[in-house]
Amino acid sequence: MSSNSSTQPKFDKITVFPARKIITMCDAMPTAQAVAVGNGKIISVGTMDSLKPWLERYPHEIDDRFVDKILMPGLIDPHVHPSLPAVTTQFPFIAPDDWLLPTGKFPGATTPEAYVERLKELYAQHTDWDNIPFICWGFHPLWHGEQYRPQLNELFPDKPVILWHRSFHELICNDEALKWFDLTEEEVKRMPETNWEKGHFWENGAQPLVVKLSPCLFDPKRYGKGVETFFAMAHQGGITSCLDMGIGIFGDAVGEINLIRQIADSVNAPCRVVLTPTTVDFLARGLKSSQALEQVEEWSKTNSRRVMLDRHFKLQVDGAIFGGLSQYGFPGYLDGHAGMWMAPPEVLFEFAETFWKAGYQLHAHINGDLSADLFIDIIRRLQEIKPRFGHRATLEHFAFTHEDQSRQMQELGMLVSANPYYHYILSDIFSNEWLGSDRGAQMVRLGSLERLGIPFALHSDCPMAPLSPLTLAWTAVNRVTINGNLNSPEERISLHQALRAITIDAAWILRKENEIGSIRAGKMADFAVLEADPYEVGAEGLKDIPIWGVVFEGEVHPVHGRTDTIKSFID
Repeated sequence: MSSNSSTQPKFDKITVFPARKIITMCDAMPTAQAVAVGNGKIISVGTMDSLKPWLERYPHEIDDRFVDKILMPGLIDPHVHPSLPAVTTQFPFIAPDDWLLPTGKFPGATTPEAYVERLKELYAQHTDWDNIPFICWGFHPLWHGEQYRPQLNELFPDKPVILWHRSFHELICNDEALKWFDLTEEEVKRMPETNWEKGHFWENGAQPLVVKLSPCLFDPKRYGKGVETFFAMAHQGGITSCLDMGIGIFGDAVGEINLIRQIADSVNAPCRVVLTPTTVDFLARGLKSSQALEQVEEWSKTNSRRVMLDRHFKLQVDGAIFGGLSQYGFPGYLDGHAGMWMAPPEVLFEFAETFWKAGYQLHAHINGDLSADLFIDIIRRLQEIKPRFGHRATLEHFAFTHEDQSRQMQELGMLVSANPYYHYILSDIFSNEWLGSDRGAQMVRLGSLERLGIPFALHSDCPMAPLSPLTLAWTAVNRVTINGNLNSPEERISLHQALRAITIDAAWILRKENEIGSIRAGKMADFAVLEADPYEVGAEGLKDIPIWGVVFEGEVHPVHGRTDTIKSFID
């Protein structure tokens, strides 16, 4: 039977990229020396000799820019929030950890004295008082001490000052900032999660302040530049695909979708973004789960090549880990404080059931073992109501769980998208202040998942971690903390597994394994171009591999000024 020629692909031209080594992330052919692409997709991979059948039949060119480079599949970050770095990078950083960004170099401050000194310096540099208060991102009291309303009033009595917590989920204001927000004590008393005396607003209590800031934050010029910064960070991290985990957190999902798409297209961003709606948006607007589903289905009609919705939905279960608001079971926190639910469990189940029945993949923000219990129970109940094969329900963050819970997730077919940077920055101080040495040392226990064969990916949740998959892989393979301590070495993962977790296994969580994540015929021609071989530099050298650029759907995009690789400059 002759084939229908109308269904065969037509290539105006094939481009061949020879390389020093191509890491395919395919077990059947782990490495190659050349890859042929056309129409934005991979036509064939192997050697120059093995490509001859194609090259003899079609016009082609040899692009030899990568003959001394290493090609990997385009790296994937399966948990980002484009608007978070787009907003936070509008302002200076003072965090416990160091940051190197397109907007500047921001050394970390790990003591109250160093924090206050640097805060004064940055305050003196702020000039745009007519349009926006002085805002500084990265504050954390475990490192920076008590820097709340009374302290800020003493330091800065004349101008509005806002500290944006390292978690992104909290704001601290001085008197002038409260005036700028037009807030009164009586109004604040009616708001949840607030402390008027300390000028402290967190989780749901911070949401109204963030909404009031939105006209400034989302001014087209400011926000547009911020989104450009996000795409620049992704580019310099070798990322060609990412999964947003919470569109609408600033109160205008449609506007946010349109702005991200507009900027992505205008700068020809070499990256695609899959957007995920979240319970936070709909609950803040008082919508039921059925109404939420209707809106999500409508938003999906506007999908484009670079920015799209693709049947993912997120449950915001417990509070932020950096703020100590995650939900831990017995014995809880060392100092006796409690975490919080972002919504009542029965409301979370209602949303989960609606989107589960509609065939969506569920993701859940989970940082404590108690909240992990809740999500595992939700999936177990949903399987009884409507059994689903291949549901790929994903536990997001994975800060602290028990080995027993990992086996339960394996039994239910669940996945994990983990932030290994939590262990790097939080393990030591949480061991001392909040969790004790056993639980603190075991944060982000990826070795257990590798032993069980549970698919998992690594994510940044930027700016909770640097937008640099190789840095995330480094943290997961080495398990060395910011203080140089090796905690729970049994929970380290292999180098190969770490590379899978930022390529093909991340694609699995996106449900795009047929399109991205490995280098084989038929997939998108997305490559990360590295200056060194990860397998040769080994575990210790992963974070220091320079990224030359990326290939996105067959188009070459070098990183200009490659020495400014976007990642935390960990020593």
